[in-house]
Amino acid sequence: MSSPTANWDKVGDLFYRKVQLYDAVFDEELGLENYIVAGAPYGGAIALYRDEAKLHTFRGTQTAKSSIDIYSCAGKLIRRINWDKESIRGLGWSEDERLYVVTEDGAVRSYYDLQGDFTQFSLGFGAGEHKVQACRFWPSGFVALLSNNHLVGVTYHGEPRPKLLAVPPEEEVHAWAVIPPAYTLSRSVEVLLAIGETLYLVDSSEAEDRALPNGPFKHISVSPNGLYVALYTENGMVWVITSDFQNKIGEYESKAKTPPKDVQWCGNDAVMLAWEDEVHLIGPKGASLKYYFDGWVHLLPDVDGVRLMTNDVCEFLQKVPDCTEDVFKPGSTSPASVLLDAIDQLEKKSPKADENIRLIRSNLPDAVGTCVQAAGQEFDVHWQKQLLKAASFGKSILDLYSSDDFVDMCEAIRILNAVRDYKIGLPISYDQYRRLTSERLVQRLINRHEYLLAIRLSEYLRLPANKIHVHWASQKVRNSTQEEDAICEAVVRKLDGKPGISFEVIARAAYDEGRSHLATQLLNHETRAGKQVPLLLAMEEDEIALDKALESGDTDLVFFVLLQLKKKLPLASFFRLLTHRPVATALVESSAKDQDQELLKDLYYQDDRRLDGANLLFSEALNQTVPQTKIDKLKLANKLLGDSKDPTATLYSRSYAEAQALIRVQASLDHDIDARYTGLSLNETILRLIKTGYGKRAAKLQSDFKVPEKTWWWLRLRGLVDKRDWGEIEEVSKQRRSPIGWEAFFNEVLGAGNQKLAGLFVSKCTGLSAQQRSEMWVKCGMVVKAGEELVKVKDVNGLAELRGKARAGEVAEIERMIGQFARSRR
Repeated sequence: MSSPTANWDKVGDLFYRKVQLYDAVFDEELGLENYIVAGAPYGGAIALYRDEAKLHTFRGTQTAKSSIDIYSCAGKLIRRINWDKESIRGLGWSEDERLYVVTEDGAVRSYYDLQGDFTQFSLGFGAGEHKVQACRFWPSGFVALLSNNHLVGVTYHGEPRPKLLAVPPEEEVHAWAVIPPAYTLSRSVEVLLAIGETLYLVDSSEAEDRALPNGPFKHISVSPNGLYVALYTENGMVWVITSDFQNKIGEYESKAKTPPKDVQWCGNDAVMLAWEDEVHLIGPKGASLKYYFDGWVHLLPDVDGVRLMTNDVCEFLQKVPDCTEDVFKPGSTSPASVLLDAIDQLEKKSPKADENIRLIRSNLPDAVGTCVQAAGQEFDVHWQKQLLKAASFGKSILDLYSSDDFVDMCEAIRILNAVRDYKIGLPISYDQYRRLTSERLVQRLINRHEYLLAIRLSEYLRLPANKIHVHWASQKVRNSTQEEDAICEAVVRKLDGKPGISFEVIARAAYDEGRSHLATQLLNHETRAGKQVPLLLAMEEDEIALDKALESGDTDLVFFVLLQLKKKLPLASFFRLLTHRPVATALVESSAKDQDQELLKDLYYQDDRRLDGANLLFSEALNQTVPQTKIDKLKLANKLLGDSKDPTATLYSRSYAEAQALIRVQASLDHDIDARYTGLSLNETILRLIKTGYGKRAAKLQSDFKVPEKTWWWLRLRGLVDKRDWGEIEEVSKQRRSPIGWEAFFNEVLGAGNQKLAGLFVSKCTGLSAQQRSEMWVKCGMVVKAGEELVKVKDVNGLAELRGKARAGEVAEIERMIGQFARSRR
């Protein structure tokens, strides 16, 4: 087995290694020198687009067509996107592996699943008029440079809101780069523009000339952590400065007569210059290293290194991690290095293994941890195993050691090795994996249609696999050529018993492909009505949508469906849907009562509910303030019931006619009397007339409207009492009978405070007992009269109680009555 340091090179005080990931990547006829190449972060996919500025050899009409080709790092074609739009001026990736394509006219397409599906938006701000010249991307956004030097930034891919930055001078831009918002003090994107012989810093508010000497600059590159900037000058010098322009870190003279085609950072410690087949690696303090290739090389920067792409190989160049250097550095005597040597000696059955362990016994926990970390940083399976063996051997000797880190690293290495396989082509490093997270790695496998591996990883990591199954089923319904019934059966059988499956998503995919019948079939297996209904409405399956909502018992969902149907259907069709659906009808009716009276009228008319329609008109009439409008509404209500033979309708019709007559009378009273009668009920009208002294008019109303005698007497009594017309009440007391009884008169008059007049009605209450009449006399303050009532029935006990209620002048009379009873008993 080759030495782990065979691919190491020393640059100054640091070691760098170039790891070959894949070979025989592209067809030799592809010619990478003719392509613009963009690589997704974290070992992601690679997008190739023919450079329109270069001449190409004609190879037939098929190859002459423009396309964006998406490959894995191993050279496997994932997708070919045919392109017939405007010229492409920007090609870049987000950290969730979305491909962004920016055209010359400012249109932006976001390809979100590696399969050609996209969303689109426009940059605006004159991009269509002035044209886009170039774009610079970072993991969550990009900036577009227009031909008039205006800069348009999109800082968040999820909700793209293009924003115009400050306007720089309109001179030629030699080079430019962006500093992502996460690394600026203003927390907004900043742009470095090489204009003339200086450098401008542009943000959302100003374009500042930093008065930097040694220009003009042909290349600008910002480190991944945003702290450093590399500048390539016209005379071949490389300057590395801090991004705040306060300090110069280092310089390097390339001695090249032509400027490099690309300048990128390798991690945060080194800068790379790339010509056609030559790469310079510049480390701290100007130390450098040169690499030579057989063909054109492209630099694809990542967070912890750079991928080097040629037609033949894909390599990864990075600074050797500290833990790896600690273990494998030539001549290293670190505890981790000794521990690794111990496992080698142990395999040889040499006693030196025990000696090594004794040497590092005090540092053994650190040695185990370093070996575990170094195993994660290795791409070679052999050295991964050796390092894990060393860690396992070391921790077995320790009395107390938590194996969590060891177990987690073994889990991570198995995952990394699985996705690094050339059939998958995801050469992700351990540091990149930690940043990406396992959930997003599984999503990358889903986007590549590597469903089996995605499911196995999810099971291994104890992650839900429902998204994988749903994605598989969605692709199945989109691409399968089987009969729709067979597709539905296959999907349902495959997903049967799987938790968390959303058939609505699968059905929507089928509907988007024009397979409405299949979508309807799939929706029958969706258990959540809230997911079924919106798609059924979009599919014009209105009746099914309404029935599903009603079956769910969710009134909010039913209201939602009814609202959508009312918006898009003619009224007659909407009401036909409500036929034989009483719950839906009741909900429409209850809602319309408060919000849409006209809809309620139409509903009653459609259902031939004349009585309800008439009542609605009657309630509207009550709310009117103009008498004639009230009458007109009542006439309509009466007309609606005119042909009905229902006894209830006849009764209502008669009531509406009387209401019209009452309104006319009230209008006349409003005109004749300085008081408002409109809006009062019949009883309130009569009562007010009596109170205001218009008794004859009140009597006429009673006669015209056939007010019951008892009601009339009550109204008359209360009106006279409120008016304090005691004389009229005394005249009434002279009558022989009262339809409401005389006790009512007693109570009303006594309640008004006239005890004397109230006493006139006590003796007329013949239907009451002597004791009750006695109480009435007491309430009137006539205790002697009360005693006389009790004497009639010889109630001695009652008289005794009265004695305590009598006033001074009345006590003797009560005593006399009691004494009279005593003498009669002798």
